[in-house]
Amino acid sequence: MARVIALRQIPFSTKRPNSPPPRQPNQASRTREHLTPYEVERMIAATRHSDGRVAERDALLIMMAYRHGLRASELSGLRWDQIDLKAGAFHVARRKNGSPSTRPLRGPELRALRSWKRQQDEMAPYVFTSLRGGPLTIRTIHFVVAAAGKAAGIKFPIHPHMLRHATGFYLANAGQDTRAIQLYLGHKNIQHTVRYTELSSQRFKNFWKD
Repeated sequence: MARVIALRQIPFSTKRPNSPPPRQPNQASRTREHLTPYEVERMIAATRHSDGRVAERDALLIMMAYRHGLRASELSGLRWDQIDLKAGAFHVARRKNGSPSTRPLRGPELRALRSWKRQQDEMAPYVFTSLRGGPLTIRTIHFVVAAAGKAAGIKFPIHPHMLRHATGFYLANAGQDTRAIQLYLGHKNIQHTVRYTELSSQRFKNFWKD
C-alpha cells in the first residue's frame, strides 16, 4: 500500500518585484488626486536640498513628470536620445497607446538636465538611472515621489500619477482648451482630459462680482 505524503501548500506571491507598492483606496488616504503647483515646487526644493547622492536626479524627475505630465513608466523609459539639449526640444514617447509629441524645454529643465548629465556615466542611454547604471524601476520612482512628498511636509501620501494630474489641472486653470491639454498629455480619448476642465476652478471665477 503506497504511502501518501501530505505536502503543505507553500504560498507564493505573483507580484512582480518591480511593481509599485500597493495603494490604499484613494478616499481612505486623501481627498484629492492631484497636487497644486505650490506643493510640487515644495517637493522639488525639498528633494534638491536633501543630502542624498541622487538628490539632483530625483528633483529633476519630479520636475519632468510635472512639466510634461509623464507617467511613471514614461519616466522609467526616458532616454537621452529623446532630448535635444542644443535645440531645447523633448520628443515625448507616450505609453498606453498615447499620442507622441515634441515640445520645447524651458530654462530650468535644460539647466537641470545638463547638470544631471554631467554626473552620469557619459554612455548611459537612460535619463533616470540607479547608482548601478540601469534605468530606474517603476517601483523606485514610486518611492522617490512618496519620499519627496514627505520631505515637503505634505500631509497625505503621494504617488507619481498625482504629478500628471497636477499638470492637467495647471493647464486647465491657465485657460488652455481641452483639445490642447489632450494633445499635451497624450490622451487617446478626450474623455480622459475633460475631467481637468470640468473641475477647473476657472469655471467659477466670475460667479460672484463683489
